Amino acid sequence: MLQALNIITAFRQGDESAAGTHPWLLKLISAEERIVNLERITSIGQLTHANPVLDYVERTLKILDSLPVSYWIKELLEEVLVWAETAKGGTMRDRLRWQQSGIQLFLHNIGSAQLYERHIRQGRGTLSPHEEMVHTLILTHGLLGQHIRGEVAFEENLPLMKLTEEGRLTEDELIRLLIPLNHCIIAAVSEELWHSVEEEIKQLIRKLAQGSVPDRWTYEERLRRLRTASIARGEDFDRQFQEIRRQTDLPAALHGFQDMTLWYVEAALQDFSLEEFVKVLLLALHPEKQSPEDQWSSDSVSHLSFEPLMNDMYYDYKGVKKLNVYKKRMIEQYLRQTDWEACLQGQASANPHLRHRIERKPELPDTVFFTFEFSQAAEKLIDFCIEAEKSPLYEKAVLLLFDLFGLRRDAYDRFHNEESYLNDMNSTGDYKKVILDYITGTAVLDIGPGGGVLLDLIEERMPHARPVGIDISSNVIEALEKRKRLEHKTWEVLKGDALNLRDYVKPGSVDTVIFSSILHELYSYIETDSSRFNTATVEAALLSAYEVLAPGGRIIIRDGIMTEPEDTWRRIRFLEADGMEWLIRYASDFKGRVISYEQLADAEVRMPVNDAMEFLYTYTWGPEAYVHEVQEQFGYFTPTQYAECIRRTLGPEALIRVQQHYLQEGYAEALADRIEFMDEDGKAVTLPDSTCLYVIEKPTRRKGHTLL
Repeated sequence: MLQALNIITAFRQGDESAAGTHPWLLKLISAEERIVNLERITSIGQLTHANPVLDYVERTLKILDSLPVSYWIKELLEEVLVWAETAKGGTMRDRLRWQQSGIQLFLHNIGSAQLYERHIRQGRGTLSPHEEMVHTLILTHGLLGQHIRGEVAFEENLPLMKLTEEGRLTEDELIRLLIPLNHCIIAAVSEELWHSVEEEIKQLIRKLAQGSVPDRWTYEERLRRLRTASIARGEDFDRQFQEIRRQTDLPAALHGFQDMTLWYVEAALQDFSLEEFVKVLLLALHPEKQSPEDQWSSDSVSHLSFEPLMNDMYYDYKGVKKLNVYKKRMIEQYLRQTDWEACLQGQASANPHLRHRIERKPELPDTVFFTFEFSQAAEKLIDFCIEAEKSPLYEKAVLLLFDLFGLRRDAYDRFHNEESYLNDMNSTGDYKKVILDYITGTAVLDIGPGGGVLLDLIEERMPHARPVGIDISSNVIEALEKRKRLEHKTWEVLKGDALNLRDYVKPGSVDTVIFSSILHELYSYIETDSSRFNTATVEAALLSAYEVLAPGGRIIIRDGIMTEPEDTWRRIRFLEADGMEWLIRYASDFKGRVISYEQLADAEVRMPVNDAMEFLYTYTWGPEAYVHEVQEQFGYFTPTQYAECIRRTLGPEALIRVQQHYLQEGYAEALADRIEFMDEDGKAVTLPDSTCLYVIEKPTRRKGHTLL
């Protein structure tokens, strides 16, 4: 085993004296500030009790120890690897002292090389040829990987060429040295990552050894590499890039970009769109000149760091690193309101609660730091949203945040668990298959497509159809567009308002409009005449759909239903200890209407049947969904009321072809061990119908007559 691994093992087993005789270890274990690339971290909370830098160094050493390389290479690389991350270590006092003495702590390869050189020179003042080689390898460590990612120009690796030019290594020796070094550095992040870049790394190493420099990327090629992770998740780079080129002169706008090294750019910005990404680059490259210290150009800056933004864009949610989507949405709005010309002037949209900030440090004249800065009020409100994620206060918190930034709030845009929500929606495919039997024609609109499961079903089973999903939620549309590209789907998605479909599609051009479990959300969240839970919203959605239907076209509704007669009562006996607490909390928090119940015993209540079912829908979903489900009323019409609403809204000519209602599969099974459902005499009864299916047809007209 490598000596450095033995030293780390001894320290982990309680031998603290090891740190006193090995300065590299002392620096790594004394780190008080967690300086890591959050792109590869899964839990921010765990960083408080861990030393990710030491862990990473240990992984690199274990990989080196396992590689079949010669002794001299292993010995040399061991020394490189133990020092390569030291600029991320040290106590706060150490780091302040290092920084004041000229150590470059923000560019960790440079800072680590400086710390190594200072350690060597303390003894004798000069570096031996071996130590100069170690210094060069520390200085350039990781840069080939960063080059592949588009973060640094190939020329940053040129110090390695001197090792052969000055005769210290042969070409073959340099290759044999650099391949295992990069293997250790990259595989310690991810073995999968190493395998994905191994061949390109080896090609670049051969060029270095041969003294050849590859052609410099065009700005388009570099942007593409910087968006590798986003493209892998479905970004349509080519289409979006061409759209940006139509709007601004990118080569001129990105002047200086090609010579600049970028730090943490992917970790900070991969979740933003390409347009937003480029706008951020332009704001960083073209600062607004308001004071003498702002008088700089990209020609005088070598490094652009997004480390402050990266650190600000994530938080810990139940032990998992989570993107701060609240900040992301506000930044998106900020960039959306900033046109390209304003970006070139460094003049983004005026907002009292958000601005971009470019920071320069006197000790780092060639480095610029970019981030977004929120007002204290906005920061506190965002913190409130995060804290409220597990409570009914969440809805109010998000509304306050949107009011602060002047944004429209569609409450069915689930902020903090959108991904899991879309996955849940995709698991309901079997329930939605029944809809396929009633689709007519080719032009099909799926309103509120969620995770896209119905779009998938239509594409797979009805290849003649042209399904389009329409949703008002930005993150739903983003997720669907990426999945469409990744999975090569043919369906389309469109950001739009269900209550105004004629603004997006031509009236009379659609064959089928589908509302699958979406009308109850419109009813619950959209204000009509200044009130939510308003049947006028449902009527507006039906009218909107009917208007765009072609003659013979259909509206298909699959949604919640209430039981008739409404004055039926049921008893619920809870089999779980906290069941009654759930009901008490639910009755207090539910926004749709007053939930009535009469407590008969510690674990038993008597309730109107529709209040009982409304509660059970939320009880079935569980605590993760509670914060959202308590805002929604699933059943809003009885069968009779539904039919009356359709006729009243669409007129007597609208034909109700199908009118069904049934208990959705899975409810009874999910509740079997949690409750007993009884009539008023205490006799067990089945759950009433939960779901309806309506098919409404627009009649075909010819010469003033209706043809049925």
